[in-house]
Amino acid sequence: MPHEIYPLGLKIAGRLVVVVGGGPVAARRARSLVEAGARVRVIAPDVCEELVVLARVSPSGAVELVARAYGPGDLDGAWLVHTATGSPAVDRQVSDDAERARIFCVTAGDASVGSAWVPAVARTTLTDDAEVTVSVTAGRDPRRSRALRDAVSAALQSGTLPLRRHRPSPESLGRVWLVGGGPGDTGLITARGRTVLAQADVVIIDRLGPRALLHELSPDVEIIDVGKTSGNHPVPQHEINALLIQHAQAGRDVVRLKGGDPYVFGRGGEELAACRAAGIEVEVVPGVTSAVSVPAAVGIPVTHRGVARGFSVLTGHDGAADVPGGPDHTLVLLMGVTHLADTAEALITDDRPADTPAAVVEDGYGPCQRVTVGTLATIAARAAEADVRPPAVIVVGAVVRLSPAWANQAR
Repeated sequence: MPHEIYPLGLKIAGRLVVVVGGGPVAARRARSLVEAGARVRVIAPDVCEELVVLARVSPSGAVELVARAYGPGDLDGAWLVHTATGSPAVDRQVSDDAERARIFCVTAGDASVGSAWVPAVARTTLTDDAEVTVSVTAGRDPRRSRALRDAVSAALQSGTLPLRRHRPSPESLGRVWLVGGGPGDTGLITARGRTVLAQADVVIIDRLGPRALLHELSPDVEIIDVGKTSGNHPVPQHEINALLIQHAQAGRDVVRLKGGDPYVFGRGGEELAACRAAGIEVEVVPGVTSAVSVPAAVGIPVTHRGVARGFSVLTGHDGAADVPGGPDHTLVLLMGVTHLADTAEALITDDRPADTPAAVVEDGYGPCQRVTVGTLATIAARAAEADVRPPAVIVVGAVVRLSPAWANQAR
């Protein structure tokens, strides 16, 4: 069986389109046509306020309002006609005149009368300023078309559809995105992060980035693993910077996918500076930092009214003992498991006594998530007894008592 319609995009910029009718439907059609650059002539005895405003705010000559009933010759010079009069007889007359003049006609009242249909449209502007336009026509069922359009639009915005370009320009530079992937759970990367990841030609990933997302990428996307572990940095930072520049200069779009946020101990600032110095366009896509999200995963807020008024975040080898504040100021330590015993001892001060609560959260949001609690006096021994392993986030302060683990584990 032949298909009823032949899907086609029309380039109508600068061309005359006639809209017959002056109500809200005609106004919506006219607005879309103006946005596409068409010259629009609206013919109707009366027009709604929306059309009056559209004519006033549109560029000069873009909208012409003809305040009378439709008549012979009104389609002269038109490339396309939309009729939405609310009168079946008038819509039929417009359609018949368009047919004789070999002009495609869209009829809003009864689609079967016309020779063209307006689909439900979803548009997404990609990071290279290209526009993806998806049109949905579902058997003259506009509600079904809109529902499908909305589903496709949501998938485009979330990056779950393949958005990567396949015709890169060899003369132009690629772009770099420094993307914070969150604490590792694929549901905690931002929508913007998913969108740019779907457009990447190259992904340079950290050990703690959301690696499950890589399975969604096209097989020809190049994936470079530069993951570091404690004491083992197989790819030095200067080489990572060089990789970003090398691939972008070759015209590829590069995503640097990190765990947490690029600017929270992710060396995002260094990578940004290196790319900009090489003339590469860079965008930083923030992420959910593990400093806040991982404690939250086990019921520890970093601030809480009446318990903690602020918090500090630092690495476990950055002189934690010099951070001021007592138990009511939460201290979050990243990458601190190796030196936990020395750090815990150094943190004990007059303002921060030995019985200050502490917790170690391993593999936040991962399959091996586990929390070990204690005090500054006991946490190192308890972590050693539990064989705590990185990656882990250490929390020190009275907020630890709010975690269910504090009640469940003996002090």
